[in-house]
Amino acid sequence: MKALVVEDEFKSRTLLQRILSRYGECDVAINGQEAVEAFVHAWKDGEPYDLITMDIMMPEMDGQQALKDIRQLEEKAGVNMEHRVKVIMSTAYDLPEEKEEAFDWGCTEYLVKPIDKNKLLDILRKYSFIE
Repeated sequence: MKALVVEDEFKSRTLLQRILSRYGECDVAINGQEAVEAFVHAWKDGEPYDLITMDIMMPEMDGQQALKDIRQLEEKAGVNMEHRVKVIMSTAYDLPEEKEEAFDWGCTEYLVKPIDKNKLLDILRKYSFIE
């Protein structure tokens, strides 16, 4: 599994990277702009990400816009729905309308902070990233 952690807050970024790096390569980005750039570079290098965990609220470019940009890139490239990168959106706010919007933007899963390691591992199992 190749993963990208997109998180501006150090503690959350470190936790996610520590968990995911046990199961494969794990890169980090601190905002949505870096996330889109990393996504494009990985794709051009022929080593696309399997999973992206992305905070919704970040400086420069938020997770919402980054996810929209990534989904547009996939659509332009003709990537079908089942082969799109899995994106777990995360937020500190447990608001039903925000969760609904995140799925409208194209997220695959949604987690509320603080990140529950067991919930994250359940998601990784669900998509066969781990056993």
